[in-house]
Amino acid sequence: MRLFRLLSPLVGGLLLSLPTSASIPTTDEFAQKLADKHQFDAAQISQTLAKANKNQKILDAIARPWEGKPWYQYRPIFIKQERIDKGVEFWSQHADALARAEETFGVPAEVIVAIIGVETYYGKHKGVYPVLDALYTLGFYYPKRAKFFRSELEHFFILSREEGWDMTEPKGSYAGAMGLGQFISSSYRHYAIDFDGDGKRDLFTNPTDAIGSVANYFAEHGWKAGQPVAYPVSVSGSNYKSLIEKPLKPKHSVAELAANGVDLPASPLPNPVKLLEFELENGHEYWASAHNFYVITRYNHSPLYAMAVYQLSQKIAEAKVEAK
Repeated sequence: MRLFRLLSPLVGGLLLSLPTSASIPTTDEFAQKLADKHQFDAAQISQTLAKANKNQKILDAIARPWEGKPWYQYRPIFIKQERIDKGVEFWSQHADALARAEETFGVPAEVIVAIIGVETYYGKHKGVYPVLDALYTLGFYYPKRAKFFRSELEHFFILSREEGWDMTEPKGSYAGAMGLGQFISSSYRHYAIDFDGDGKRDLFTNPTDAIGSVANYFAEHGWKAGQPVAYPVSVSGSNYKSLIEKPLKPKHSVAELAANGVDLPASPLPNPVKLLEFELENGHEYWASAHNFYVITRYNHSPLYAMAVYQLSQKIAEAKVEAK
């Protein structure tokens, strides 16, 4: 993705099994697989791949994602006044599309705006790498996730055929994510929609399609309209530590948190919930997250990312009210 080294939908935080270099096929073998599975011409696939370039900058970028930073360094990247102000501006410019997306899919406008704000700074930074180069480089020269990125390269071939693209033209992130919302190829195929009815799914230059597609992505992953995302909490004792686990899906009851030293907010929380710990420069802060927080992590599998999106969404919503 992007100039700020985040991974796109379904890429962020995704740790796949480590294949051996011997398990990586040749480009001709890959081409024949696509020909057999999807009725492509194997020679044309090979010719297209011959136009792809291995890019060391892509390999360097994926080796140091920003999600590796502690929260106190990660948060200021996105929770900035300029990004908040630009979010209010983007909301004002696309108010009708955002209102329609919220009504259609149940996803709050501020969350949609925050996603696009975090991903591409409202379309300003959509990525500079040819998608073909990115997926070729990671699919054949990054063994740690090569199988995943070859799958995305396969989807990119199919997507390009479906949309009538010249595969050498689309540009995106170092991970092959595209458009204002930074959809990887499989997500583009499955969740991108034509939200303005012009007969095309254009996430590169059409904010209306991008808005509808982000909202559709969340709806398809189970967003619950009107439900909370997360609440700040405080902790005491040491029993709460047993509730801080790696799986992001909420599974504890509110009563369990309270019984283990978590001081909950007065606002009622839905069950189940998850206790989250974020590293500060001196200490930690704690949040109880609900199902909708988990849905945000389906976009990028990092709690840091999801919390940045949530907090930015709230700041944008507050600023929009103040601007009236």
